[in-house]
Amino acid sequence: MAKKIKELRESNEALDDPEELRRRMKDEGYLFIRKLQDRDKLWDLRRQMLERMTPWLVEGTDPIDGIADISKQCTEGDFEYTDVYHEVYKLEAFHRIAHEPEMFDFLEKVIDGPVFSHPHKVARLWFPKYTTHTTPIHQDFVHFQGNFETYTCWAPVGDCPVELGGLALIPGSHKIDKVMDHHFSLGAGSLCIHTDELEDNWHSTDYEMGDTLIFPALTVHQALPNLTEDRLRVSLDNRYQKLGGIVSEHMLEPHLNGFNNLVWEDVYADWETDDLKYYWKEMDNPEIPRDASLSEKGFAEALELAKRGNEHARIHLNRAIRRDPDSAQAKAAKEVLAVV
Repeated sequence: MAKKIKELRESNEALDDPEELRRRMKDEGYLFIRKLQDRDKLWDLRRQMLERMTPWLVEGTDPIDGIADISKQCTEGDFEYTDVYHEVYKLEAFHRIAHEPEMFDFLEKVIDGPVFSHPHKVARLWFPKYTTHTTPIHQDFVHFQGNFETYTCWAPVGDCPVELGGLALIPGSHKIDKVMDHHFSLGAGSLCIHTDELEDNWHSTDYEMGDTLIFPALTVHQALPNLTEDRLRVSLDNRYQKLGGIVSEHMLEPHLNGFNNLVWEDVYADWETDDLKYYWKEMDNPEIPRDASLSEKGFAEALELAKRGNEHARIHLNRAIRRDPDSAQAKAAKEVLAVV
């Protein structure tokens, strides 16, 4: 990480100039818009999300403050994370916020055409004082695949100063125009790019509710660590592409559904409206299978690192065993850990 994080460039003055928005995206690999999304709707969403996260909060506190019980620390890859996360995931408001007119109006300018929002919505819920599990340096394509012109829209659900752990990126890093080598790491996705392959030119900001950071699938980015004493960081992490473009099949399924076989019927069970249910089935986006080779490579690296005593790798292998004790990965993990 850079000694000094530089400030993201704001593009609010270009909101009515689609050509300039596209030029900046092409040149810099991101657009940062202050207050793009409706703050009142986000505050309402924050309360709904945190009310479902009460098992992680200090008893007796107002959920909207997001005051974490440190003893409940967990992250993606843990059952105790998924159990709470999927209760958040079932919220109709959580899915609907990605379909608000301001998002589609803006993205149509950037993409220069009709927009498709992936049903595979994502929330990031991060504990304080858990910095070894911070989302590592990566490109989104390794996880979401499909095509390079898939755009991530990241937005905090609550004000997010740097110390709470917002997103940071390297402007222009998308111009490499390829998927870089990714290696095993703790943190969401379990894959990272080694820092010696990168320019030390990180940009971030003190985000406020409604601010949105948009970037394509090859822009190099990471989360900053949550250095607060007791505050959860809550954010949205949704993806969009041009309607009719290639999409990977897993982006049409609920996020983290591999942990408990969550299906859309479970997600939709308590919704009050039907207009967003299975909306993508009426759209023509060619589907391709997910390429598991990158994650398999990362797991193979974790096996080798664990043999050499790497503690992060051992944590990862133990998670694989807990997740599915009878899987091939769990069998390989047990063999390595037994020797270690």
